[in-house]
Amino acid sequence: MKMNRENFKDQEIYELVKHEIEREEHSLILIASENYVDEEILEVQGCVLTNKYAEGYPNKRYYSGCRFLDQIESIAIERAKALFGAEHVNVQPHSGSSANMAVFYAALKTGDTILGMDIAHGGHLTHGARASFSGKFYNAVGYKVSGKNEMLDYDEIRSIALKEKPKMIIAGASAYPRTLDFKKFREIADEAGAYLLVDMAHIAGLIAAGCHPSPVEHAHFVTTTTHKTLRGPRGGLILCKQEFAKAIDSAIFPGIQGGPLMHVIAAKAVALKQAMTEEFRQYQKQIIKNAQRMCSNMEKQGYRIVSGGTDNHLFLVDLTAKGTTGKVAQEALEKSGIMVNKNLIPFDGRGPNITSGIRIGTPAVTTRGMKEPEMDMIAELIDRVLTSPEDEAVYNKIKEQVKTLCKRFPFYSKIYQI
Repeated sequence: MKMNRENFKDQEIYELVKHEIEREEHSLILIASENYVDEEILEVQGCVLTNKYAEGYPNKRYYSGCRFLDQIESIAIERAKALFGAEHVNVQPHSGSSANMAVFYAALKTGDTILGMDIAHGGHLTHGARASFSGKFYNAVGYKVSGKNEMLDYDEIRSIALKEKPKMIIAGASAYPRTLDFKKFREIADEAGAYLLVDMAHIAGLIAAGCHPSPVEHAHFVTTTTHKTLRGPRGGLILCKQEFAKAIDSAIFPGIQGGPLMHVIAAKAVALKQAMTEEFRQYQKQIIKNAQRMCSNMEKQGYRIVSGGTDNHLFLVDLTAKGTTGKVAQEALEKSGIMVNKNLIPFDGRGPNITSGIRIGTPAVTTRGMKEPEMDMIAELIDRVLTSPEDEAVYNKIKEQVKTLCKRFPFYSKIYQI
């Protein structure tokens, strides 16, 4: 490890970090919102920039000594604008959720109606869930996928929008495996007299690489995280039309945040530069190929795939016919070295703590260099675990096979001593 054990005074934290490095290195991470960042991002995010307060924006700070930070933030902004074709970008949000909150703060008043994707059908907490600020401070109305094909029905969304007259429509999802039609969303928003916010957190990397249509030309506001498919540090971005620039910047600071995390912003800049390369574009294409290959394999093994397939980096597996739950599956797979998350499926009869499905994503394993043959192998390993979800002998055997596979595609062992 680069953290020197002899010189590290807090041995308790040292050991736990070491164990986490080993877990990430020796596990198959199939959680759709997770990825591996490279050494350059790790180094920048852990550097001396964490020391500096820089409240405000480039050349308009409230503290002295920010001249180098101004340059770093300006570079991050320009790279994000160039990558996504945006008129204005704010790189300061600490997360995707705070990016969404800032857009609400800038565009809405408490009690305004919003229309977002129902969380049980693939939406995010911040799109109107009752437990979130978005459902507590605003009149949240939801749209769902069709019962016929488990895909979005834009005619139905239009009908809801015209009836409810929301001030803002939210497009985007955290568990929707199909391509989103942002042009149709904008047409619906215009007809209903609403702003359009697109949360592209999950698919930002695909969009940057041209593997999914971009929302930037259609939406008034676009938010994203910088991790997931974008493969950067954990954080957020807001992209918007120039007319909303001042409102958005004021909503972030001083509206909901104080000092920006400059070490994270620098790491965002590094990730954005990486996303401009041909290597990154090929990586995004492989993510989709891998997701479709694994999805197809699991379908052949008798699993029902929500909506019948995937167009992006993730897919949902309905476990109902297999006689198990998402909770049982998640726990059994984790004991076997395979990380997925339990997930509600459309029209799920079980609650969010149990669920009838699991969500599987391929960004992290693709970062490690795995391709279609490995997806075949992983699908088989998953099936073997889920066929005997309470057999510890199966867990132990599969865990060793997972470790052997991971050793063929080393990642952090090239950086740390593990």
